[in-house]
Amino acid sequence: MTAPDPDRDGPVLTPGIYLVGTPIGNLQDITLRALQVLAGADVLACEDTRVTRKLFSRHGLSAPATIVSCNDHNEQAVAPRLVKLAAAGKVVAFTSDAGMPGVSDPGHILVREALQAGVPVDVIPGPSAVATAVAMSGMPASMFTFFGFPPRRDGRVSQLFRDHGGLRPALVFYESPRRLGRLLALAAAVCGGDRLGAVCLELTKKFQRVKRGRLDELATFFQNDETRGEAVVVIAGGGRGRGGGDDAPEDAADGRDEESFGEIHD
Repeated sequence: MTAPDPDRDGPVLTPGIYLVGTPIGNLQDITLRALQVLAGADVLACEDTRVTRKLFSRHGLSAPATIVSCNDHNEQAVAPRLVKLAAAGKVVAFTSDAGMPGVSDPGHILVREALQAGVPVDVIPGPSAVATAVAMSGMPASMFTFFGFPPRRDGRVSQLFRDHGGLRPALVFYESPRRLGRLLALAAAVCGGDRLGAVCLELTKKFQRVKRGRLDELATFFQNDETRGEAVVVIAGGGRGRGGGDDAPEDAADGRDEESFGEIHD
């Protein structure tokens, strides 16, 4: 949805809805295309205007005249307005607080409304907490299933593990710090305490932290740990992949856990 403009340094953005992937922690992790779209947008819709203003400030961008809050609570009401603006010839950029809009974040209603109205939609790729955590886990990553945030009720979480825990793909979740111990304990009870997992915290930030090990050990650790920051949990798949499988790394195969602290500055 861009075309070259001989009179300008950057591309000309054609009217439509642009979903812009933004950093998951370190504000330097943003693409050139994302910066171009944010700089050229007529309308900026964002999950939290305060968060997005920090990103604009960090990269020296000037905010457009029209800024609209679009979040889980008001997306249904705001989306038609944004679509009308795009249909009228405006470039509408949408960002969530971190990562990709529409993936465990607001955005899918906006895309649905735009497609129904025949308004073009484009996606500007960016960092992914899921892909980062899977790569960081050290477990086989040829297949995995992402569930977003798990259900609140223990029974539904246990059923999820009964349905999917025996399959080969690894299981990936977002989880809040206060419920980490519960999720890992339920996983250990259904999938087996010796199943391997990894808990990734504060990804790409200064105090990035990854804890790897058996599910029973992880459950005990995080029930007592005063964890901060949203977590991404990766649990090894079942079947041939259980406990890491034949192609697991050596330190995972012998049951040792590992904790590492990144020195990545945002």
